[in-house]
Amino acid sequence: MKKVLLFTGLSVVFGLSAQNDNKEHSRGHSGHHHTTQKENIPEPHLKNLKQLTFGGDNAEAYFSFDNNSIVFQSNNKAWGLECDQIFWTPLNKLGDKDYKPALVSTGLGRTTCSYFLPGDSLMLYASTHLGAKECPPVPETKGAYLWPIYEDFDIFVADKNGNIVNKLTTETGYDAEATVSPDGKSIVFTSTRSGDLELWIMDIDGSNPRQITSGLGYDGGAFFSPDSKKLVFRASRPKTVEDIEKYKSYLSQNLVAPTNMEIYTVNVDGSDLKQVTNLGKANWAPFYHPSGNKIIFSSNHHSDRGYDFQLYMINEDGTGLEKITYNSMFNAFPMFSPDGKKLIFSSNRNNGGTRDTNLFIADWTD
Repeated sequence: MKKVLLFTGLSVVFGLSAQNDNKEHSRGHSGHHHTTQKENIPEPHLKNLKQLTFGGDNAEAYFSFDNNSIVFQSNNKAWGLECDQIFWTPLNKLGDKDYKPALVSTGLGRTTCSYFLPGDSLMLYASTHLGAKECPPVPETKGAYLWPIYEDFDIFVADKNGNIVNKLTTETGYDAEATVSPDGKSIVFTSTRSGDLELWIMDIDGSNPRQITSGLGYDGGAFFSPDSKKLVFRASRPKTVEDIEKYKSYLSQNLVAPTNMEIYTVNVDGSDLKQVTNLGKANWAPFYHPSGNKIIFSSNHHSDRGYDFQLYMINEDGTGLEKITYNSMFNAFPMFSPDGKKLIFSSNRNNGGTRDTNLFIADWTD
């Protein structure tokens, strides 16, 4: 939630795209639009930065196993879109303002959270199109920053021509935010099938689903460690009676408030759950560094106003916090290429004062 509003993969109310601009994306939200800061502060880890998309909200871009392609979601109106749809493209074709990648999703409903399957000929994504052909309505939130948890989201597998070849989920309720293990054997996703927003793992063909987390609160946006033995994810953990009641009330309305989230890790069998960050506010969109002992993520913990999201790196044990980005008011959805040489992320830098959030790629330097 997805994506730069902060996507249904969730993000944060912090004003990103203001209260009534709720374009959610499952791993975060894409659409929190604010003008780009004028600064041009050096970002030492990011070399040869290149802008890949030009217009709309573009987010949750994930590499193919061979490092050469990406799959991502966009609501670019210039492409005739009313809400997020899934696209894929070879990386070497991006960078041209007139280029339109290939549509993977049906063009119906709303989609979120895509990912390549082993072999790079198939991609999975979540979509509401079986519920209705139209984009699902954005719920009335009465000024609160909330992400909708659409019950019609299910996880599908499609080929590069957009033909659906499999439906991986059949349970009632929200199933989305799926990613694939580096060893190609498993898929992690977020589901409400047990009554709360929990992490589940299934085999690569959709069989053998098992629940991984069980603590009250939203668990989502999970990714596997490089060795496929752990998960890193974002989670809310309401503690007070008031917060617990509010969380449950929102969930009963298929809503979640992503304003307070921290980064956690857990073994793929559900053991050894650990809280990595304790920064306050919204910490989300985590991804493992290629070393397997560091995590990159997006956070607004430093911000007085809430909507300033920057990328940070932290050791798996919670030490060594380091700021990675400094430019623009929104940077999120980082992913390292499988070979560890590139970092792709979403940012509203260089958007000419518009609300656009685009994809950027850089050579990563440790």
